[in-house]
Amino acid sequence: MNKRVITFGTFDVFHIGHVNILERAKKEGDYLIVGLSSDELNFSKKQRYPVYPQAQRVKIVESLRFVDEVFIEESLDLKAQYIQQFNADVLVMGDDWVGKFDAMKQYCDVKYLPRTPSISTTEIIEVVKGL
Repeated sequence: MNKRVITFGTFDVFHIGHVNILERAKKEGDYLIVGLSSDELNFSKKQRYPVYPQAQRVKIVESLRFVDEVFIEESLDLKAQYIQQFNADVLVMGDDWVGKFDAMKQYCDVKYLPRTPSISTTEIIEVVKGL
């Protein structure tokens, strides 16, 4: 049986932490689906647009050999709908979200994976801004 894994993120200023979590997410099943936050969704969450526009972020994530499908996440409130729409068996998120997606357990398994230490998009952007 094919086990379908879904995860979500902005994946802006793509770095090794992104590679690591997506690669580990794929190991939780056979088919990895990535919900990539739209530019508008990112603005509503962080009050700033991503450094890289949505189309470029999609192309970067799609290019990874362990990613099977990418779609645009338009709303944080539609996680359950996305899980059902893509017939996901497992939702994978970084462990900085522990507990926040437990409500999705009624639709699929939920697994929180450790983040890569000492790296974050926000920190990278702050370093670059300071140059």
